[in-house]
Amino acid sequence: MCICEIEAQSLTNYIVIDQFGYRPNSDKIAVIRDPQTGFDSSESFNPGNTYALVNASNDQQVFTGTPVAWNAGAEDTSSGDKAWWFDFSSHTNPGTYYILDTTNNLRSFEFEIREDIYNEILKQAVRTFYYQRVGFAKETPYAEPNWTDGASHMGALQDTQCRSYDTPNDASTEKDVSGGWYDAGDYNKYTNWTSNYIYEMLLAYEESPDIWGDDYNIPESGNTIPDIIDEAKWGMDHLLRLQNNDGSMIAVVSESHASPPSSATGPSLYGAVNTSSTWNSASTFAYGAKIFASLGMTAYASTLEQAAINAWNWATTNPNVVWRNNDVANGSQGIGAGQQEVDDYGRAMYKLRAAAHLYEITNQDSYKTFFESNYTETHMIAWNFVFPFEAREQETLLYYTRIPGVSTNVKDNIINTYNNSMNSNAINFMSFDNKVDPYMAHLDTYTWGSNNTKAKKGLTFYSIKEYALNNTREADAEKAAENYIHYMHGVNPLNMVYLTNMYSYGGDHCANQIYHTWFQDGTDWDETGVSLYGPAPGFVPGGPNPSYDRDQCCNSSCGSTANDALCNAISINPPKGQPDQKSYLDFNNNWPLNSWSISENSCGYQIAYIRLLSKFVSDTNNTLSINTPNTRNPKLVVYPNPAKNQIKIKFPNNIDTSDYTVTISSLVGKKLIETKIKDYINVSKLNQGMYILTAENKTKSFSQKFIIQ
Repeated sequence: MCICEIEAQSLTNYIVIDQFGYRPNSDKIAVIRDPQTGFDSSESFNPGNTYALVNASNDQQVFTGTPVAWNAGAEDTSSGDKAWWFDFSSHTNPGTYYILDTTNNLRSFEFEIREDIYNEILKQAVRTFYYQRVGFAKETPYAEPNWTDGASHMGALQDTQCRSYDTPNDASTEKDVSGGWYDAGDYNKYTNWTSNYIYEMLLAYEESPDIWGDDYNIPESGNTIPDIIDEAKWGMDHLLRLQNNDGSMIAVVSESHASPPSSATGPSLYGAVNTSSTWNSASTFAYGAKIFASLGMTAYASTLEQAAINAWNWATTNPNVVWRNNDVANGSQGIGAGQQEVDDYGRAMYKLRAAAHLYEITNQDSYKTFFESNYTETHMIAWNFVFPFEAREQETLLYYTRIPGVSTNVKDNIINTYNNSMNSNAINFMSFDNKVDPYMAHLDTYTWGSNNTKAKKGLTFYSIKEYALNNTREADAEKAAENYIHYMHGVNPLNMVYLTNMYSYGGDHCANQIYHTWFQDGTDWDETGVSLYGPAPGFVPGGPNPSYDRDQCCNSSCGSTANDALCNAISINPPKGQPDQKSYLDFNNNWPLNSWSISENSCGYQIAYIRLLSKFVSDTNNTLSINTPNTRNPKLVVYPNPAKNQIKIKFPNNIDTSDYTVTISSLVGKKLIETKIKDYINVSKLNQGMYILTAENKTKSFSQKFIIQ
């Protein structure tokens, strides 16, 4: 093995772009950042006067310009950065590119310009629901080999023989509650939230039916039904099992936890019924009846319609049945991890949504009368305020305006209120018009699950176009919404793709860890590039959370010397003590460091991102691969990328690698390392910069660029 000093263009974290790429006619703006406040405040960067868009295939500059200071050079308090914008929107030619600071010889990650750039990303994001299925084996060819597992929670006293939480020894309470998804990093199934996920899948389909393919490589692929609908039906079948004969809905199913999921052996327990889950399920059943009927599944649609009516009738008779599954201070029964119950307002909003969809499928005036007598109770109408934390309620109102037969005055009031708030409130179009965020994805409040809020904020903008609310602002609404996708794909102060392990699909600096029982700290699935496998691709972590802190016990005692030592297992600055957008750390430590408020995934975060991303994918005529990198040009994957001390290599499927030799060269062709295929390659002696890895035998050769950071 030979190690030599080389000169190469250095990758920089100071130039951030959408690491997957851009559609040709979209706005395309690289953000150049100079840290001022936060964990990286000791760093500084002064951009050169000339920046270039460079064709990565031949290193030719195809567009040049001068970066423009954001807000006249002021520091942005939400990120702690000064920033400049390099706008290369005018360049629309498809290809692979990078941004180069010609003065400092620093470059961004590579990215593509292509109309269908997000198609494969959407597939991988949707496929996470397949990996989250409860009671379903993850087997090849549907699961990638690193993430195969048997069917979980199907043993004795588990989901098909689930018993009531309060009488676990009473066999007469056994009920089949199988199916559904692990809700997040925990495996429990919460009816309110499951219902929301199904509903948003159906909504994403109805909004853009032509972009959903039947080729996502889930077991149902190829059945002529779009795979997003197949996935929704997997959840809907579970929801139907939770309905009692009287129409009421079980609130939660508590599951045993282990890694991998199939090794969980503890019993499952189901909770009591409540009104909120029953109203919510009524809305999802009713909406499902419409969608499945439109796909020719009339018998299933009829089942769903009757389930919706039964749920409505029970909840009308029992409007205030509350059951808190996880609230010890108020006598909680302590099953599940999250609290699925809602307040009076939450129940009223679920009932309103149920009324809208039942009116749509039955045309019965009683549902219309209820909706139109109560819709002004929504905060959007009462406060004249559109905001991302009530995106679901606002969507209910907008959806209602499309239903035939609704009152014109109600429809006009909803549309006018939405437009007024979007145009007059500082957090909406004013934030876009005034360019208040250097990363172009403004939130006024960062909390637990900020990535979910980002996606919902993007959707509040896109609704202007989706519902044709204001044709003078449709183009701006689309641009504003797409900026939130760019943020998720790397246009943020951390230069990070907020999706796990997407190196095979164009990501360069991805989330490598999430808080998830399967992929938990210390397992084979712990961290991409470090553990044997890392987490599966495409999961959305929670995102920056300035309220993060260690468990309170760390301020006194966590019960033992060993537990106290866990409080200081890693530095927590970041995420603690940072500007809002830097309040993130790529970690998955358990109690007492409680990483779940930063890096835990959620099916709710996932479907919000999926639905927003679906607005920017092309139709299904342009499909890519399923479980392998872009099959137009099959290639190996080097990860982690960027790397520090070692790299691993993933070949395209069905490649016998036993006779391959690996070489690592500088960009000018100087050979630096030569070795046979092995578990990992030590690159710790290479300088920072970009390199070319080539793997070849007598008949075939693969090459890939990677970066030493």
